[in-house]
Amino acid sequence: GIAVIGYAGSLRSQNMTEEEKRAAVKDFALTKGLAVALLAGVMSACFNLGLEAGRPLQVEGVNPLFRTLPATLMVTLGGLVTNAAYCLWQNARNRTFGDYGKVSLYANNLLFCALAGGLWYSQFFGFGIGQTFFEPGSVVAAFAWCILMALNVTFSNVWGILLKEWRGASGKTVGVLVCGLAILIFSLVFPNLF
Repeated sequence: GIAVIGYAGSLRSQNMTEEEKRAAVKDFALTKGLAVALLAGVMSACFNLGLEAGRPLQVEGVNPLFRTLPATLMVTLGGLVTNAAYCLWQNARNRTFGDYGKVSLYANNLLFCALAGGLWYSQFFGFGIGQTFFEPGSVVAAFAWCILMALNVTFSNVWGILLKEWRGASGKTVGVLVCGLAILIFSLVFPNLF
């Protein structure tokens, strides 16, 4: 959702050429962006439900770092199958199966896919370890997944700002982004104040 707002705000930027503005307007679809944001939120909650349903798979008596990995593997395996099916469907639809034969693309793509996957998967190591410090039924334990997702959004957008991904966006758009991040951080702290 924030990316949609940022994308719309960047259209007002004085730094974009007319051609860039036309290309951005052509790709902008508020309804589609909101639908994707809503679906992503629901699927994130489903991911957590899958981890909770996988509690019987947890291996007791091992390092807390590895205790939750069997459930995580099963849930992410479902995501792998879904994403692979979608990618293959897009390959068939766009007639791009031939791209798999372009060996020059593999080195860069495999490196960055492995890096992104490793970084993404590592959050669940931390999540599993963090859960061992919470009292069962505590407020923090109840909000653990929300905290993880809020931190993902916060850190990814902070990195986006630092790496100048928001370059070209208007000051108003960046202000909305920063305000949204502040609300997100406040929502993490507020339940623990009482």
